[in-house]
Amino acid sequence: MAFLLLFFLLFTSLSSIPRSESMLTLDYYAKTCPRFDSIVQEIVHSKQTQSPTTAAATLRLLFHDCAVDGCDASVLIRSSATNKAERETDINHSLAGDAFDVVSRIKTALELECPGVVSCSDILAMATRNLITMTGGPHYKVRLGRKDGLVSQASHVEGHISRANHSVNQMITTFQSMGFTVQEMVALTAGGHTIGFAHCSELSTRLFGIKPDPALNPKFAEALKRHCANYTTDPTIAVFLDVVSPGRFDNNFLKNLQKGLGILASDSALMKDPRTVTIVDKYAKDNNLFFRDFARAMEKLSVLGVKTGHKGEVRKRCDLFNNLN
Repeated sequence: MAFLLLFFLLFTSLSSIPRSESMLTLDYYAKTCPRFDSIVQEIVHSKQTQSPTTAAATLRLLFHDCAVDGCDASVLIRSSATNKAERETDINHSLAGDAFDVVSRIKTALELECPGVVSCSDILAMATRNLITMTGGPHYKVRLGRKDGLVSQASHVEGHISRANHSVNQMITTFQSMGFTVQEMVALTAGGHTIGFAHCSELSTRLFGIKPDPALNPKFAEALKRHCANYTTDPTIAVFLDVVSPGRFDNNFLKNLQKGLGILASDSALMKDPRTVTIVDKYAKDNNLFFRDFARAMEKLSVLGVKTGHKGEVRKRCDLFNNLN
């Protein structure tokens, strides 16, 4: 009887996992591309050493990919004469080139090592995890075997990615549509922003509006205004979202929010809503708890809407569908 009960519970838990996710494995390339792990790690280490903002850029790129039609590398596709791709939407214009470059470098190396085997979506997922770990963040498991998507349309993007001026209600709605809880939303936001950066245009209303945002520490606001003074003539001017330890993955971003040092309006809003402020306070107090919850949320994010089997392809180039090569 006990055996039957155990079998029923096991069967029930397995049947609740989408088939596409259940087809992913930790050792997917063990036989077909044995040096996959080492090649990814070598290039990630080199790129991050050369360009320290690569980790933040790649984590953001992964999220923008997975949030729209699943983790299928559709955000990497370039537009063509007949198709306006995801990259062409305004919210994706600020995706940093370092992230696209590290994926491209890895893909080139892997095509020489094991041509036609490793998908761009697996490269992006693994590179992101390795970069998070390299900057001091938690290690988590990355299951592999994703296929690259066959669709990338700009019209699919709006409403799936939170904006810098969104309210907590809007953010919760966006994350819930992907299956994330409020706690997972806070963990993912904090993880992305502890090593993240934003262009001054994203916080211009807070700084240069008729009245500065009172949620900002006044002295901090003045410093930001000086830094961003020329943002209209130089749109590349950016600020780190964690002003204390911008290059290290830790919970200082959350501690900063408690002091009124949140760069984005959407970040500061987390301190004003009872549904999120208690989570921010817990993570600010306990870095281990933050790391644990972030790692779990990233495992969940990295398999969101994955394609397997005939639902996708292994691209020869990450920015082009195979039928355009």
